[in-house]
Amino acid sequence: MRHGNKNNHLGRTSSHRKAMLANMASSLIKHKRIITTVAKAKTLRVYIEPLITKSKDATTHNYRTVFAYLKDKEAVNELFTVVGGKVANRPGGYTRILKTGNRAGDNADMAMIELVDFNEFFDGFAKDKKKATTRRSRRSGATTTATTPKTTAPKAAVVEEIQDAVIVEEVVEIAAPVVEEIAPIAEASEETPEVETPTEETSTEETSTEETSSDDKSTEETK
Repeated sequence: MRHGNKNNHLGRTSSHRKAMLANMASSLIKHKRIITTVAKAKTLRVYIEPLITKSKDATTHNYRTVFAYLKDKEAVNELFTVVGGKVANRPGGYTRILKTGNRAGDNADMAMIELVDFNEFFDGFAKDKKKATTRRSRRSGATTTATTPKTTAPKAAVVEEIQDAVIVEEVVEIAAPVVEEIAPIAEASEETPEVETPTEETSTEETSTEETSSDDKSTEETK
């Protein structure tokens, strides 16, 4: 019986299981992602992550320890030269398991296991999600979420500028007829002196005729 035994034997003997995990780990290091069953992926994660941690410190002892597990020179070289330098700042959690559905035939749960730092298209875990902070009131004791006030100043400024532009256009439209009405009045005022001049000439002519008539009468009387 296997009470309290957390290791999954995967239906294989110890030697077969070790060889299988070594080959899967080498394939994962070389290709950065592989597709397998969910049970094998979870077992491989426990097997390979301690080896990736050893690759951060490229010493002879770590080289020999990792080679004892993988037994593949190309995989060991790739692990220490490429993978170890890229995961140097990551404190664990080097692999990601994504379930891909069931396999046709035996309906087994399938999954893709990959190295986190070598997937440039999936940034779901890279984004920092902002958590809502709670603020407790001493009086009521209720929790309220602290939300940042929305800044509506730019919108208000834009609305005010639009209103000012409309008012200016209305003022220009109202002022234009006034100017047109003032222009004829000015023209009329300029023409009035020209109309008055003939009247003055007629009055002078009348006075001159009256003077001539009075002179004629005075000459006749003297005669």
